[in-house]
Amino acid sequence: MRGLTARQREVLLLAANGNTNAEIAAWRGVTPHSVAEILSAAYRRLGAADRAQAVAIALAVGELGVHQIHIPDQQREAAA
Repeated sequence: MRGLTARQREVLLLAANGNTNAEIAAWRGVTPHSVAEILSAAYRRLGAADRAQAVAIALAVGELGVHQIHIPDQQREAAA
C-alpha cells in the first residue's frame, strides 16, 4: 500500500472530523467534486470502500492519529 499524499491526508482528516465535502471544498478553495476526487484517490490508496473504512484504515496504519480526531463535547459526555 502506498501512503497518502499530504492533500489526501488533510482532506481525509477533515472528513474524519465530520465535515462535508462542501465544507471541505469551501475551506480548501476547490469544488466539492474535487474533494470527492481527492477522497476517492485516498480510498484507492488505502484499499477502502468508503469514508468510514478509509478513516479506520488510516488510523490503523498510522496515516492519521487518533489524537487528530475531535469528539464533540456532547458525544464525549454521552460516552462517559
